[in-house]
Amino acid sequence: HSRKQLNRKNPEDVVRRYTEKIKTAPDEDCTICMERLATASGYEGVLSYKGIKPELVGKLGKCGHMYHLLCLVAMYKNGNKDGSLQCPTCKAIYGEKTGTQPPGKMEYHVIPHSLPGCSDTKTIRIVYDIPAGIQTTEHPNPGKKYSARGFPRHCYLPDNEKSRKVLKLLIMAWDRRLIFTIGTSSTTGETDTVVWNEIHHKTEFGSNLTGHGYPDPNYLDNVMRELAAQGIGEDNLKD
Repeated sequence: HSRKQLNRKNPEDVVRRYTEKIKTAPDEDCTICMERLATASGYEGVLSYKGIKPELVGKLGKCGHMYHLLCLVAMYKNGNKDGSLQCPTCKAIYGEKTGTQPPGKMEYHVIPHSLPGCSDTKTIRIVYDIPAGIQTTEHPNPGKKYSARGFPRHCYLPDNEKSRKVLKLLIMAWDRRLIFTIGTSSTTGETDTVVWNEIHHKTEFGSNLTGHGYPDPNYLDNVMRELAAQGIGEDNLKD
């Protein structure tokens, strides 16, 4: 039993957990290796796993898309190997996707001011603070320092029911280490630095000079879509 727990991130265990074997492969391409599903995986000879023959085909449980099992293993090994799998066709997430956000803290509170376009509500201010540090094996350059510019970073949501839901989802994204990552800054070009990771935040409180402010009537819907793409949706919200 204890061995199983240790190996729950084994590539072949992860792939087997979310797929069912297909006896007769349909006459279509595996969109990972571009070979026919009825023939061997294009990764044959590059990867070998005990018990995963290159011609085995698996169907993902929820979405039903089919791939060579070996191709799914190769894809998993290229990702951040967190025990989750994402369908390359429809982006459905299996398991719990986690990121590589470095340590820090997230705080939030209500301030008695209104955002532009939200005149009748107070404002939720989120404060993210991440210090500089040393990269680990999950980061681009393990052992090398990373910088953390512009922290603490302040972000804003109008204090309404929908935003409070978004806040709960952002807390979950923070706990799963998905809000920041280490990479190259798109604004300064600096490498090995803490950057935002595909979940947009509003960092401007007053007039919208940067495009990262309000009014923006679509923002809450957009950020909920971005969170859902990271595997964090309303169905995750347990009170």
